[in-house]
Amino acid sequence: MPLASGAALELGARTLIMGILNVTPDSFSDGGRYTDVDAAVAGARRMATEGADILDIGGESTRPGHAKVSAEEELRRVLPAIRAVRRELPHMPISIDTYKAEVAREALAAGADIINDVWRLTADSGMARVAAEHNCPVILMHNREQAVYAGDIIEEMARDLQTSVELALQAGVDPGRIVLDPGIGFAKTYEHNLEVMQRLGELIDLLPGYPMLLATSRKSFIRRALDLPADDVVEGTAATVALGISQGCEIVRVHDVKPMRRIADMTDAIVRRGAVLPEQLVF
Repeated sequence: MPLASGAALELGARTLIMGILNVTPDSFSDGGRYTDVDAAVAGARRMATEGADILDIGGESTRPGHAKVSAEEELRRVLPAIRAVRRELPHMPISIDTYKAEVAREALAAGADIINDVWRLTADSGMARVAAEHNCPVILMHNREQAVYAGDIIEEMARDLQTSVELALQAGVDPGRIVLDPGIGFAKTYEHNLEVMQRLGELIDLLPGYPMLLATSRKSFIRRALDLPADDVVEGTAATVALGISQGCEIVRVHDVKPMRRIADMTDAIVRRGAVLPEQLVF
């Protein structure tokens, strides 16, 4: 199934790399780097050359303690970048990283192909309808208000994500266009994050038929484990990427595209040998 850009995403043949392009002044790792449109285009071009399959453009930081911004301000940040990147890279799949239906709708009209919702359709009741109306892929990231789990964390995460899948299906979203994300670093303690990383395969097994995206790049649990700053954890991120792919993750969202493309390709060479490609996983 083609995307609005004219491209198609085939999952199963190899791990897809989603490059992070934050047009925000306050993102935890790259805040301010791509706020200028020319810088955003240059970053997009570089990531494409380095092997990105998707570019994820976001206009509001979701790091702990972030300052929320209005839909108007978020649109002011993301629309020029989306339009410019679309002109420069006409067939590059672009996702809009937002939990606001208004922002998603305008971003899709400006050239984005995919919705990446860190609140899994629960923050804005109109988001599922936007995804259905545009017949676009939607990424549902696990999140909740507090890092409190009464029982087994993997089982609770699976129930939360299944609830969001049902919201999408009830709105008319094509089930073949739903992608899930375990939400590493969101509503999870350091120990929770390590446990979820260890048990990703179990989570995938509990939600069959939906590809899993893993977004661990430079996150605080890696920085804590290594006692290093965000700009010096490429090896730690690489370890999580390889571990996630080996357990069945189909997409990885990263800042450092070139090394993670190589890590993914090497891991794929090992774990995908002789794999039968699932035909239904083509956007």
